[in-house]
Amino acid sequence: MEKSMTPSEKESKYALLVEQARALVENELDEIANMANVAALIHDTFHFWWTGFYRVVGDDLVLGPFQGPIACTRIGKGRGVCGAARERRETIVVPDVELFPGHIACSSASRSEIVVPVFDQSGNVKAVLDIDSEFLSTFDDTDRRYLEQIAILFK
Repeated sequence: MEKSMTPSEKESKYALLVEQARALVENELDEIANMANVAALIHDTFHFWWTGFYRVVGDDLVLGPFQGPIACTRIGKGRGVCGAARERRETIVVPDVELFPGHIACSSASRSEIVVPVFDQSGNVKAVLDIDSEFLSTFDDTDRRYLEQIAILFK
C-alpha cells in the first residue's frame, strides 16, 4: 500500500471501491466469481501484500479467491487472526502480527493484517476477508469501516 496516502485520499479511494464492488457483484449470483473480482479490485486499488477470502467449510476456513503470493490452504477453527475474527464475529485489526497470540505466518513478509467476517442471510459467518500488508500498522478504522461495507455485499 502507498504509505504516503493522506487520510482523505484513502477515504476517497475506499468510497469509489465500495461503489465498484457493488457494481461487480449486484448482477452476479456466483459467490466465488464475486469473491475473485472483489479480491482483485481491492488488491489492485491499494496494492496490499495479500488480499483474499477464506470460506467456512465445516469447522475450517478454506482458501478461496485471492491475490498475492501463495497462502495457507486450510485454517483450523479458532486459529490465527482469521479464526479469531470468525469466532468473535467481528473485524480484527492487527498492527503487528508478531504480537498477535497464535498468528499463523503464511508468509514472513506479512507485518500487519485486517480480517473482516462475511455473514450469510441468517447471520452466520460464511467467510472472512483477509488482507495482509508488508508494513506495520497499515490498517485503521477507515479500512475497517469500508471493508465491512464490502463484506455486507456478500449477504
